[in-house]
Amino acid sequence: MRRRGVTVILGALITALLAAGVMVAPLPYVVLKPGPTVDTLGSDNGTEVIQVKKGETSTSAGQLRLTTVNVQSKVELVWAIEGWLSGEDAVVPKELIYPPNQTVKQVQEQNAQEWKASQTSAETVALRELGYPVLTFVDKITAGGAAEGRLAAGDVIIAIDGTKIERPEQISELVRAKPVGTTLTVRYERDGKDATVRIATKAAADDDTPRLGIEIGTKQPNPFDIEIDLEKIGGPSAGLMFSLGIIDKLKPEDLTGGKIIAGTGTIDDNGNVGPIGGIPQKLVGAEKAGAELFLVPKDNCAEALRNVVPGLPMAEVATVDDALAALATFTSGGTPKPCSAS
Repeated sequence: MRRRGVTVILGALITALLAAGVMVAPLPYVVLKPGPTVDTLGSDNGTEVIQVKKGETSTSAGQLRLTTVNVQSKVELVWAIEGWLSGEDAVVPKELIYPPNQTVKQVQEQNAQEWKASQTSAETVALRELGYPVLTFVDKITAGGAAEGRLAAGDVIIAIDGTKIERPEQISELVRAKPVGTTLTVRYERDGKDATVRIATKAAADDDTPRLGIEIGTKQPNPFDIEIDLEKIGGPSAGLMFSLGIIDKLKPEDLTGGKIIAGTGTIDDNGNVGPIGGIPQKLVGAEKAGAELFLVPKDNCAEALRNVVPGLPMAEVATVDDALAALATFTSGGTPKPCSAS
């Protein structure tokens, strides 16, 4: 009897130890939690987030807050259970955040690169909205190419066959839309003077693609010197809010109307707002920061509608112009375009 009792006790002890081991063993999951929000019009750790070192800036009464997600990468069963039971956190497979073919360091480096690229695009878009267009210029003339002797390095391409060039990709699109040998009317600017030239396209040496025989570059002349200073945040999802912050700082009027606006979304050089991850957690973080409106990328609206935070209205945005329209409507007392599930 005594021997049997010892066996039962040892069995219970081993079971408890095994259970404890399971509870603390790392799992192949991560927990997504609401992260901090940052006012792009204000300061972070005593440093101004958007710094304009040349040019006049204005001060706004409200805030434009970017939102973030904290990733808990080391997850034990007890934390996973807490996350599953939480109304704010999400437990997702680790490979969704850290792909198996990438190390944590590689992911962090990629996030840093995307963060930097988003800042560049945000500045490009903001300056275009402020009246400083992106100019496409001839960087190099191909020897023996169609444009040799007709265009020169430094020429700014204004239009082709009457179509205004607003983005560099248009040049290839317009040239390739017509057969090899087509004569195109190219309007350009050289040394501050407009001129036109007619150029017959030639085929590339290795295929039959029509070409002008130029290499192009872009520039965006403006009087400002803009820097974004924000540490410990990665990825491209703050692009939209950076763009709005730059516009607000450089425009005399207050885009916020004294209100707290939060949002998220990538931005490309053409002002398109792209989807991001962590919408449920970002909505919670925005509400905790006192946000009165949340700008949601159009492609995230279905998910956002499944995770509505009471008291936080949402506006659907597909472009930076949509976001500016939403701000203007909201600050004047109206209702911006709401998110739709389609």
